[in-house]
Amino acid sequence: MKISALSSGSFGNCFYIENKDNGILVDAGISCSKICEKLSFLGKTPADIKGIFVSHEHIDHVRGVDVLARNFSIPIFATKGTIKNSFLCSDESLINKINKNETLSLAGMEIEAFSKSHDAEEPVSFNIRNGKMISVITDIGGVCKNVINSVNNCDFLVMEANHDLTMLDEGHYPYFLKKRIKAETGHLSNLKAGLCVLEHANSKLKNIMLAHLSEVNNTPALAFHTFNSLMKERVDLKPRILVCGRTQTGLFSV
Repeated sequence: MKISALSSGSFGNCFYIENKDNGILVDAGISCSKICEKLSFLGKTPADIKGIFVSHEHIDHVRGVDVLARNFSIPIFATKGTIKNSFLCSDESLINKINKNETLSLAGMEIEAFSKSHDAEEPVSFNIRNGKMISVITDIGGVCKNVINSVNNCDFLVMEANHDLTMLDEGHYPYFLKKRIKAETGHLSNLKAGLCVLEHANSKLKNIMLAHLSEVNNTPALAFHTFNSLMKERVDLKPRILVCGRTQTGLFSV
């Protein structure tokens, strides 16, 4: 398998994962035109996408779903709560309900949707398997058992590192928004995410992609430094640490 972050952050999230010549998207939070453009940089087209897996209904995860799915007849997979609380597609025949903690097969991969803690109706994150396992875990406020299990078993981890606590506390956001971000249904700080990996990752974890960084309350350098410092506390854990944002990454092999 291979993975690329087409975009990640509060402006829009979209991850491309492929098995040989078949791919899926986890979220489509940027426009259809931008997704097509970014796929072309990888030598891919929307015809290579066999499914769009939506984690939850927030606009930075669903912005491009409708146009992309309709234009290229791509099936959409989302939980009942996400479908009910968002406009995913005007062609309802393309929308497929998935259950949290359910695994389905598509494009030669096993995709598991697992429940998580976030302020959405029925949010999930995803484990994608084909011999090895990729976990895409963003938009979580608390480290629940499902997150721990995924971190413990994955070979490639996309992990939210949303904010630096000092930057958030000293920043201009109003109190209610700071409280929401730091809540158990909000977003993970660099430190909280790093400690989760430090405590629960298996030594087989070779790549960590830091995702969903706040442009206001974080920097790539701070997120990388926090993770890099923490990972040094385990001699058996030496992953490559990548930071993704508005600019897409290349294709990384798992």
